[in-house]
Amino acid sequence: MRLATWYKHSKNKWWALPLILPSLLLPLVAALNAQTVLDGGRVFLLYLSLPLLTASLLLFGRAAFPGIILALLIRYLPFEGGMGSLFALLDFLLPMTISWGCYRYFVARRSAVTFGTLQVTAQRMFWLVLVNALLFLVLYELGLFLGWYDRGFSLLSATPWSTRTLINFQAVLVGGLTGLPFFYFILRMIVHPRFIKSFWSRMRAQRQNGVTHTEMLMWGALVGLLIWLLLYPISQSKTIFNTDYTLTLILPVMLWGAMRFGFLFITNVWTVVLIILCAGFHNYLPPDMGFQLHLAIASSCYAVFSITIYLMAAVTTRQRFLHYKARRVAFIDPMMQMPNLRALCRDLGNAPWSALGFVSIPELELLGRNYGVLLRIQYKQQLAEYLRGQLSPGEMVYNLSGHDLAVRLNYEAHQAKIESLYAHARRFRFMWDGMPLQPQIGLSYCFVRHPVSHLYLLLGELSTMAGVSLSTQQPESLQQTGSNHVQNAVKRKVEMMNRLQNALDGDQFVLMAQRIEGLRGDAYYEVLLRMRGDKGELLSPDLFLPVAHEFGLSSRIDRWVLNAALQFMDKHRASLPGCRLAINLTPASVCQCQLPGDVEHLLAKYRIEPWQLVFEVTESHSLTNLEQANITLKMLQRMGCRIAIDDFGTGYASYARLKELSADILKIDGSFIRNILTSSLDYQVVSSICQLARMKKMQVVAEYVETQELKEAVRGMGIDYVQGYLIGRPQPLESLVEEQSPSTPEDVKGLE
Repeated sequence: MRLATWYKHSKNKWWALPLILPSLLLPLVAALNAQTVLDGGRVFLLYLSLPLLTASLLLFGRAAFPGIILALLIRYLPFEGGMGSLFALLDFLLPMTISWGCYRYFVARRSAVTFGTLQVTAQRMFWLVLVNALLFLVLYELGLFLGWYDRGFSLLSATPWSTRTLINFQAVLVGGLTGLPFFYFILRMIVHPRFIKSFWSRMRAQRQNGVTHTEMLMWGALVGLLIWLLLYPISQSKTIFNTDYTLTLILPVMLWGAMRFGFLFITNVWTVVLIILCAGFHNYLPPDMGFQLHLAIASSCYAVFSITIYLMAAVTTRQRFLHYKARRVAFIDPMMQMPNLRALCRDLGNAPWSALGFVSIPELELLGRNYGVLLRIQYKQQLAEYLRGQLSPGEMVYNLSGHDLAVRLNYEAHQAKIESLYAHARRFRFMWDGMPLQPQIGLSYCFVRHPVSHLYLLLGELSTMAGVSLSTQQPESLQQTGSNHVQNAVKRKVEMMNRLQNALDGDQFVLMAQRIEGLRGDAYYEVLLRMRGDKGELLSPDLFLPVAHEFGLSSRIDRWVLNAALQFMDKHRASLPGCRLAINLTPASVCQCQLPGDVEHLLAKYRIEPWQLVFEVTESHSLTNLEQANITLKMLQRMGCRIAIDDFGTGYASYARLKELSADILKIDGSFIRNILTSSLDYQVVSSICQLARMKKMQVVAEYVETQELKEAVRGMGIDYVQGYLIGRPQPLESLVEEQSPSTPEDVKGLE
């Protein structure tokens, strides 16, 4: 144990593996250098000694120099003597030191030994291959010139552009290009055996999706066949396929491997193939006629093939990596850093059966408006992480738009898992600036079978059932409850939305008017909206306004009503002089800052006085931006329009909100008015509202006045205006012209 620990901590010291490995491997690698004699001098087809020592320098850094020096002395001292060995040291060390130093200077340390990345390929090929080879050959010839080497071992001829010079230069280049990564990986596997597993994993990861063992065997068999044809011994039965012609066929086969199998696989395989082909070049190059030319062409093929295969493998592997990265990013929500809807579709497609859960947190939208979008993001992230602790392998939480999450569960025992998830989710507490938040959570679920072609519709149904879960306080199953009514509800909403769009585009709305009578003689009319149905019937706003609000059409409808009402007043100015109309505004319109400008523009367009308009605002939970609503209403008041609070006393229209809103008229909800004769509690409520209105200098309108007794009772309470079936039922706005009963300008004094 101590020995293993000592070895682990000491193996990279200069006196350990960096000293031993070059001395052991250099003689073996030198035996792989393919060489022959041409024009009285040595010619190398592949020179691997230099890349071996350069790879050692890349792996061990400065600690490799003692081992390199020892390996070179062992290699050359017996043959070259003292001076020759010293110059051999200089010939190897000086080019490697210069090229390695410049490479380290221009390339970041972490990327210096990363093979296959295009970012450093140009730097590596220039410094560690080209510059290294040039300096090595120049210094070698300098030693020959000084007489330290035997002339018979010259690598360059008298003329620099000779065939022998070209072949030797290409041999050093090809050796550096192919041998450097090859020997680096071998050395690293020896030093760190666990790197073998990492290397294997990286090599498999670089393969193209869809590569099968059959394809790899076919490719390997084809490569083996080409090598066998090239290395077939010289005989009378040789064909053109046993010559260097077949050498050209290796390139497309290797490019096939480069594009399919990745950089690490093909570059190392090509290095082995190259060593084999260079060692057996006598079998496919003609020894007699044109040997020098064929040798030069073969050497050029080795160089061109090596560069092409290297770059093609690097480019293809990088493109494949970028494609994988883009696919991976496409399945992740960039804001939430969670799997998205696309990932849910993929995972549902990978399993024959799944249980799909839908988690809804409606209050998160309001919290996000008050505390910022970061709260919503962090809440969903932490809730998802909290739920993942309850999931099995292969199950996942997915981000959906808004305030929803989706959960995919394995089909086995999904019912128990759903119950556990719901209980777990309800216990989740989110801390925001030291404030604990625990909004209500609804959960619905169903089981699905691959393929799921209706996921978006299914999520809509699950969203509806999650809303039911908020009321029942338990998970709701879409299958057990039945999805027909949910589907029908969604279908009705979509149909109503389309009808609303058509009504807006084709002016299919109808304006109605209901008289509001002043107990002192004046009167004005509330404009009520109806939509014409397919059969000509009039649809109540209760049927289409909720859908309009849900789909963001309520503001457009308000603009249509305002424009149509003012157009009516302008058209019938002569018959209805001083006509005053009350127009309802939805919360979405009141919270828009451009509303006063639109009103002012329409008043000027139709030449209508501001005092002729009363805007009725209904207090509801949709009136979320109370500050902007106050600004809008005050601007309308400064313009000269009147503001009325509708349905006061119910829902969100309370005394507290009345203190914040600026208004001129208070309309008491009919649920209190109709019972004041029989309920003392309702009578006191109405009385207190009237007192509060007087303190705020507001006028009061009583709704649902349907009998004369009610009218007399509210008159006795000091109420200013009454509205109901006793006064008048809703009628088409055009009927006001027929009645010839417009208000006079003096009537407005009753409102002031």
